[in-house]
Parts: sequence; structure tokens; C-alpha cells
Amino acid sequence: MRARLPADIEVASAGLGALVGHPMDATAARVLLEHGVDGSAHRGQQVTAELLRKSDLILAMEKFQVASIVRTAPEVSGKVFLLGKWQGDAEIPDPYGEPRPVFDLAFRMIDKGVAGWQPYLKNR
Repeated sequence: MRARLPADIEVASAGLGALVGHPMDATAARVLLEHGVDGSAHRGQQVTAELLRKSDLILAMEKFQVASIVRTAPEVSGKVFLLGKWQGDAEIPDPYGEPRPVFDLAFRMIDKGVAGWQPYLKNR
């Protein structure tokens, strides 16, 4: 998402069960690199209520994540959506621990989700 949005839009990533401080999965990093995105600087961070509150928009991959986020910080419920909202609220399953083709599918689904959000995320 960061690579496809204007530079003045801050993009952050956090997980519900993140491996804090760890780099992304090696297969995920390879898939990104093959699509021209260098994820080597990425380090996992955990979702916190503070991070959620300071965010203007929160995008999750699966419905259970949306529910967990709203339980963590109920006041953010109006700004939490699925990344796949513009694809019929499509959920994007986590490929972690799965074979390479599942990562490729997740990348394609994420790419579609990001493209769907792009018209709504313009320079401030």
C-alpha cells in the first residue's frame, strides 16, 4: 500500500499476534520483491489501542480481525474496514505457514484491495 499511495500518507502495519521486532516471513518477502517491493526493513509490531486511536483508517484482512480491533478500542469502530471492502467485503486469509501458492494468492488479493481503496486515499 505504501508504494501505491502519495508520500504524505503515512502507512503502518500491525498485527493481532505479531512477532514483534521480527522481519516478515521469508516467502512473503520474496513475493513482494518479485513485484518490485522491498520489504526487508519491515518489522512486526503489535496492534495497540493507542495506535488504533491515532489512525485515520484501519484496514483488516479478515472479519475476525475487525471484531478484535473493535473490542480493543470500541471508539474506532467507524474507521475499521476490510481491505477487500470494494471487492464485496472479501476476506484475505493469512498465508503464514502455508505453501508459496497461498502467498501468491494473498498478494493478488491484497493488490486488488489496495487498488480498490486508492481512489479514496488521496493527498490531504
